[in-house]
Amino acid sequence: MACIWAAVCTGFLFVACSDSDDSTLEQGEGDPDITIDGNAVYSEGLLFNNGTEIGNGYQNYYFTGKETIKKGTYLLKGWVYVTEGAELTIEPGTIIKGDKQTQAALIIEPGGKAIMQGTASEPIVMTSAQAAGQRKPGDWGGLIICGKAKHNEGSAPIEGGPSTIHGGDDDDDNSGIFQYIRVEFAGYPFQADQEINGITFGSVGRGTTVSHLQVSYSNDDSFEWFGGSVNCKYLVAYNGWDDEFDTDNGFSGHVQFCLSIRDPKIADQSQSNGFESDNRSDGAQVSPYTNSVFSNVTFIGPGTNKNRAAGYVNDADYINGGEMYPNNGSGLGKFQAAMQIRRSSQLCCYNSVAIGYPIGLIIDGERGNSVGFAQDGTIKLQNIIFANMEVLGSDANKQYEDILGVYDNGTITYDETQESFSSTFFKSQPGNAYYEDEDDLLLTDTYDTGQNYIPQTGSPLLGTASFTGVSSSFLDTSVTYIGAFSGPEDTWMAGWTNFDPQYTEY
Repeated sequence: MACIWAAVCTGFLFVACSDSDDSTLEQGEGDPDITIDGNAVYSEGLLFNNGTEIGNGYQNYYFTGKETIKKGTYLLKGWVYVTEGAELTIEPGTIIKGDKQTQAALIIEPGGKAIMQGTASEPIVMTSAQAAGQRKPGDWGGLIICGKAKHNEGSAPIEGGPSTIHGGDDDDDNSGIFQYIRVEFAGYPFQADQEINGITFGSVGRGTTVSHLQVSYSNDDSFEWFGGSVNCKYLVAYNGWDDEFDTDNGFSGHVQFCLSIRDPKIADQSQSNGFESDNRSDGAQVSPYTNSVFSNVTFIGPGTNKNRAAGYVNDADYINGGEMYPNNGSGLGKFQAAMQIRRSSQLCCYNSVAIGYPIGLIIDGERGNSVGFAQDGTIKLQNIIFANMEVLGSDANKQYEDILGVYDNGTITYDETQESFSSTFFKSQPGNAYYEDEDDLLLTDTYDTGQNYIPQTGSPLLGTASFTGVSSSFLDTSVTYIGAFSGPEDTWMAGWTNFDPQYTEY
């Protein structure tokens, strides 16, 4: 396609392309050269409007060069793709505000690379462009990282609308470095039930470095992995809309030291969980399986003592979004389980604690063979402590009773004389325990999150961890505590996290 460049006396350049719609794009003096092809723009440069904007507002902006974004404050416009062979570096302390009008998102494509290496004192912040006090979940798109690691459908389009296809056969693939990053108010719903997550990993390989990431007020899942083998440490999910840690399509990475805290007034219409884990949406028993390993996770659900004292109940009258309701078509629903494992997932979890969910564990047998994998020992949930659950286990999605569910060709019948398989399985696993009252866990709040999550001296979370049977070169198997924190002196969240992003002046 031929493009004609013309200088005009106003000091702007216009790019007219021989496309049938005769589209014209305003181009500022000093902006990088671009090529327009249909509904896409290609360029070796990224910065526009005197270097203050990333992307030029086109919905699909494909960056093909190498560039360093210097420390500063920028407006991200449109869907900006870092394409195969391209490399983007973002300096510590940089603030990127996502433009609401253009549904801004940053997408690292397979073969592309981003070096987003913040520090504890200077994290990289990706947040809403709205003024303090006016930010809502879904103000912009989010951060999407894609690679060439294995995916059990071979390859797939990334969730949320961008054109990226991810997946391959290189589990050592390297998409870059992502450290000390906050992502706030992401998840723009460009179509019904088609939101981008806070941070999405699509077939990301274990050559990628991921640690110290916080997602706050995402309009969908806080973190979601579709296939891939990337390992992650130090993740914070704060007041998300749907699930905290969602794993799908053969994700095999190992993840350690995670905190999630829920706003009791925000839950998704699909029912919000801590873990939601599938192998494939149809339950197919195909390899590679979702067999990720999580350890040292702390889930603080909606039904804590503090939230119950403030009036929390798991119904539509209470779960109305509160001051964070975005009025953007996102549906509200109920909270469900700390852990839902289904559709042939083989997820394993160790040394973790969950407090205040309606249901502790669902091993869902509606589709696939997760129940069978639990029965034969493939799924391991060991050294898990639950507290303040309404029921310990359930055998079906949206079933809030602890009764045995028996599936036959996808149809479930219940035996109310027996407890759920999920409850029986939880109690059979080594080191697991249930506490009626979270106060018995001796927890307090250190970073002003609004909830108690740090174990104090004498807590049953301390000194009781075990990694027996765990094989991992990534997990720190020397830790002796359950949950994400060793006590008040544990400082991995210090400096870079923020639990009041609504009123932070950026």
